[in-house]
Amino acid sequence: MSKNKSLKRMDEQLFGKDKRKNYITGQFVSNARGFGFVEVEGWDEDIFIPEEYVHGAFHTDTVEVELLPDSTGKRQEGRIRNILVRGIEEIVGTYQGEQNFGFVIPDNNKIQNDIFIPIEFHGAAVTGDKVVVKITDYGDPIKRRKPEGKVKEVIGNINDPGVDILSIVMGFGIPYEFPEKVINQANRCPDIVSEADMYGRQDLRDVTMVTIDGEDAKDLDDAVSLHIDEEGNYHLGVHIADVTNYVQESSALDREALKRGTSVYLVDRVIPMLPHRLSNGICSLNHGEDRLALSCLMTFDKNGGLLDHDICESVINVNERMSYTDVAKILEDKDEETIERYKDLVPMFEQMAELSHILRAKREKKGAIDFDFPESKIILDKEGNPVDIVPHERNTATKLIEDFMLAANQTVAEHFYFMQSPFVYRIHEQPDPEKIASLSSFVSNFGHHIKTRKDEGVRPKELQKLLKTIEGTKEEPVISRMALRSMMQAKYSTECTGHFGLAFDYYCHFTSPIRRYPDLQIHRIIKDYLRGRMTEAKASHYSEILDEVAKHSSETERRAEEAERETDKLKKAQFMENHVGERFEGIVSGVTQFGFFVELENSCEGMVRAASMEDDFYVFDETSLKLVGERYHKEFTIGQKVMIRVVGADRLTKTIDFKLASDNPEDDADDYVEYSEARRVVEKRASKVRKLSAASLDDGPVRRTKGSAGSKPSSRKKEEKKKSTRKVYKVHKYKKSATSKAARSAQGKGRKKR
Repeated sequence: MSKNKSLKRMDEQLFGKDKRKNYITGQFVSNARGFGFVEVEGWDEDIFIPEEYVHGAFHTDTVEVELLPDSTGKRQEGRIRNILVRGIEEIVGTYQGEQNFGFVIPDNNKIQNDIFIPIEFHGAAVTGDKVVVKITDYGDPIKRRKPEGKVKEVIGNINDPGVDILSIVMGFGIPYEFPEKVINQANRCPDIVSEADMYGRQDLRDVTMVTIDGEDAKDLDDAVSLHIDEEGNYHLGVHIADVTNYVQESSALDREALKRGTSVYLVDRVIPMLPHRLSNGICSLNHGEDRLALSCLMTFDKNGGLLDHDICESVINVNERMSYTDVAKILEDKDEETIERYKDLVPMFEQMAELSHILRAKREKKGAIDFDFPESKIILDKEGNPVDIVPHERNTATKLIEDFMLAANQTVAEHFYFMQSPFVYRIHEQPDPEKIASLSSFVSNFGHHIKTRKDEGVRPKELQKLLKTIEGTKEEPVISRMALRSMMQAKYSTECTGHFGLAFDYYCHFTSPIRRYPDLQIHRIIKDYLRGRMTEAKASHYSEILDEVAKHSSETERRAEEAERETDKLKKAQFMENHVGERFEGIVSGVTQFGFFVELENSCEGMVRAASMEDDFYVFDETSLKLVGERYHKEFTIGQKVMIRVVGADRLTKTIDFKLASDNPEDDADDYVEYSEARRVVEKRASKVRKLSAASLDDGPVRRTKGSAGSKPSSRKKEEKKKSTRKVYKVHKYKKSATSKAARSAQGKGRKKR
């Protein structure tokens, strides 16, 4: 009956009717608190999975879900019935070795269980090492059998410089080393442009042009030129490195670039999409060197209207490598020394500033939304320790390049849309109506209103009008953040549905082929048209592959953004470790029922826990997003300024703890000692990873003995360590066929749940 599919095996001994036709398939997203959600393609809302119905699913597993008819919450609830495809095969974490076995505490807090490591599978790992573990058994929650694995790679000790960032990189599955085949192919690329490569291209080497980028940038993929004709029209050229000349479709370089999707910019390193031989060499528009490019040549009138455009293959030679700082000195500061140094280029920069202002004003008139939140840069020393966090402000030069790149991206997208070509667009969909309704309800508390239409929803101009209305008011931070959170996430698509935030009907990414794969793919399509190679077969080929390219590029972009956020949080927590006990003024950036988040001027964000607010009992008002005291009615809401004190910072969990500062700093000092001592005791009991970090530093040289899976503690700590380990950890049962004798002998010794 099972073979005929009339019955389905529910577990090893039970059979039942196969009701999978009524199940919903989606991807499971775990939460650190045990419950989770299932994302279903095409569904507006996720399915909530209570902790008791997770049934052993891991984060990113593809699962079948049974919908629960008696859902009581706001979301549809479900029960995981089957795990179809495991999303995680390897885990990065911290290794703890015992005498006859070991285990790994995952870095990802969405993975609930430690991974048991039989003695024969610990490899070269010792206590305190960051390791990559391959999961060999996902366990069984019904039988209380925990996951099991083997150490695949030792990244390094938890306290070694750079290991913390590398662990995050590997935890997200970001490729950070190029295969030998890719390196060899990159090394075969020429150092200079050949005459053969220049043949048939438009020669723009006599056109005055510059690159404008950060001081430390080495992969220069865009140059700009500008002149004004006798009629007062602006002739803008945006020249982009022709990377596709050296990265052929389906080559080893191309496959690796597609796999990576994007370059990843972390706090201490850049993980490039292409090898440095290309990105910093022949594909970089270095000053004074001939380079191949794709040029978008645009003519604008005095009002910013596009009169004409041309997209062509070109040969260029950049006249000057400019930095944002120097261009800002010329245009904003009127610095005499800098102006004298670049006197031949100053008139062009002034004309660029004029056109930039015109293009920006035109976008604003159409309704483009500009969330200008402050950014910061973390400064590290040679050992990777954060020494300062400095503001990273936008200036005239950064806005100028931004405006010109937007113009080129829009022009290229519109051109190929009307050619009805297979293409990859950058889209930003209309906000969710429910989120806009919540935003509208929220801003009404401040006397503001958002107009919406039943057929069109909200227009970008309405949100822009709201942001302009609140500019300079005390509610500006809170409403700006709420408006941003109501937006959809931009992504890549083969369908041109427009870009809501920019108020563009047509938009794509064309200007960064060194660091983004969609740009590289678009260049390939453009060149096929320019060279007359876009046959019906070629168009069909693109139609087949572009959906997957767009989807994968969106996924790798999100992965890169998450890794960047995690490394920033890590280094910010490490930075604030040196400021424990100090007072700062900050702004409430988020409110939950557990407390509220506060962002400091240096961009570090920490949490004031409701449990630490002893002056009253605070209740979370979900409608107004604020905490309200029951007795004294004191309120805490997003955008409110508060004075806090740093009471804890933890680089391992990437968290910072604040407490509201008292009016009297002396009271703060006494309260800090009491609070920090209590927290120290709690964390000493609760944090396994911190114990491993200390052990790896304090235990001295590692000595291995036969049958040992970790480091030997000093004799002074030896007995204490045995006792604590016996109390804290519980080893579960394992199948005999998959477990060593040493591991089986450890069954029943007790290990508490994380």
